[in-house]
Amino acid sequence: MSADSYAGDVTPQEAWKILSEDPDAVLIDCRTQPEWGFVGVPDLSGLGKEVLFVPWQIYPAMQGNPAFADQIASAGVGKDAKLLFLCRSGMRSKAAAIAMTEIGYAAAYNVSEGFEGGLDQRRHRGVAEGWKAAGLPWVQQ
Repeated sequence: MSADSYAGDVTPQEAWKILSEDPDAVLIDCRTQPEWGFVGVPDLSGLGKEVLFVPWQIYPAMQGNPAFADQIASAGVGKDAKLLFLCRSGMRSKAAAIAMTEIGYAAAYNVSEGFEGGLDQRRHRGVAEGWKAAGLPWVQQ
């Protein structure tokens, strides 16, 4: 398996569609706890689902989370479920999708634009692309 092996990238809109149509699909927000608290989080309540919050890196040192895979497994996520990983802009979530594929999860996707997306012309996030900019449901914690 190559280092880039995973199910692929999906847009936030495609992720929403998968979550809407597949009852076993899981959205895993792999940002840090401060990001969840200060920036906001996806809201899946309209789908009757909850986001699984598992940080890929541990704040403030931002070292890798050694329990990442165990935390997902202990939440009852099966290896055949579609996993949709979301971070700020799609980098950490891609790494998470690759890592979970390497340990046997069959369908680990990266939400390519993340929750906030890249910087716009004014160097602000959450306006040009990402979950928030797509107008998908989210809440402030």
